[in-house]
Amino acid sequence: MAEAASNHKAVRRLIVNADDFGLLSSVNAAVIRAHRDGILTTASLMVNELGCDEAVKLAQENPRLGVGLHLTLLMGHSALTPDKIPGLVNTSGELSNNPVGVGMSYFFKRSLRAQLRAEIHAQFARFHATGLKLDHVNGHLHLHLHPIVFGILMEDADTLGITHLRLTRDCLARSRRHSSGHLFYKMSHVAIFEFLSNRARPVLATKKIRHADITFGLLQDSRVDEEYVLRLLPELPAGDSELYSHPSLDKFKHEFDALVSPRVREQIEKLGIQLIRYQDL
Repeated sequence: MAEAASNHKAVRRLIVNADDFGLLSSVNAAVIRAHRDGILTTASLMVNELGCDEAVKLAQENPRLGVGLHLTLLMGHSALTPDKIPGLVNTSGELSNNPVGVGMSYFFKRSLRAQLRAEIHAQFARFHATGLKLDHVNGHLHLHLHPIVFGILMEDADTLGITHLRLTRDCLARSRRHSSGHLFYKMSHVAIFEFLSNRARPVLATKKIRHADITFGLLQDSRVDEEYVLRLLPELPAGDSELYSHPSLDKFKHEFDALVSPRVREQIEKLGIQLIRYQDL
């Protein structure tokens, strides 16, 4: 039995996720093509954006694609009308584009917490109304790990149907070898999300909410290209990992190209890496 458990842990399994599914048609097309012709296994749906209905239809036509909720509490649109959540949006129903300001206000303004809870529940309701199986939950700019937001998600996890969630954490040493970008940016993000993930981990364990061990893409800042993926794969740790990106056919076409690259697929097969969804954890 011990030997079997050891062998299981030695297996390398990888969730390959696309954030921002439902944002625009160019994103939706890239997600579906990367799933059909490449290595993409899951996508995170923005339920309040222009491409949502199209994304849902495409997901229904591709049932092997695991679809989760990309909870959006900044830099997007709300599910509820401005009169119901005046502290979160402007009169056009647009959430703030200021990540630092949003994080501070959500933490310190207790008056916003009821509005936050209402908006979170409304986005989950929109997702469940699609009829799609909820593969996972994460947040735009990883705001799902914000202490107040995470607290609401965990308090209401059973009602919301949360069974799998992204635990956002990366390895600075590995990222420095295989990705580009400023060291200060990487160090600050590693520190922030290491703190938040360490805080979240025991709560997730208590509630039996599953997650990958490590998440790649955080420190790559929209530069998950073919070269990065090819460097990462040979050093993928044993166990369950997630690689997330933002593929599209225009702005981030290099990320789409990486997901459909024959060289990447060949490397995955050669290394014996298993491609999975969150629901397979």
